[in-house]
Amino acid sequence: MMKIKAKTIVKGIASGEAIISRMPISFTGGVDPNTGKVREPGHDLEGKSIAGKILIFPVGKGSTTGSWQYYATYKRGNAPRGIINLQAEGVVAVSAVITGTPMVHRPEQDPFAYIKDGDMVTVNGDEGFIEIG
Repeated sequence: MMKIKAKTIVKGIASGEAIISRMPISFTGGVDPNTGKVREPGHDLEGKSIAGKILIFPVGKGSTTGSWQYYATYKRGNAPRGIINLQAEGVVAVSAVITGTPMVHRPEQDPFAYIKDGDMVTVNGDEGFIEIG
């Protein structure tokens, strides 16, 4: 097992299968709240579901309505279990706060170098680290 220190945005612990994007994600129009599938044309996760996974992506993008869209995704059971960002921004951070989704950012090591799609990952917002394996 490997641990990477990170800064906590939302406390809590969540484990699950990693799904990785090297592209920013917008929850306003970019993710279908009814399915949890990324629907943004040309996105590297287009057609893939983030539901129940540990979502790893660099940063959020888009409208302030993204938090509302994320909440709708969460209420329908299609949100990720945890979020890892390289750099958190307000919309995704608020989304995690209002849903209690464990979230960390600013990892001390590049998670893209160590985590692959399908790896088991734990987001530990209580202690501020990511655990791989």
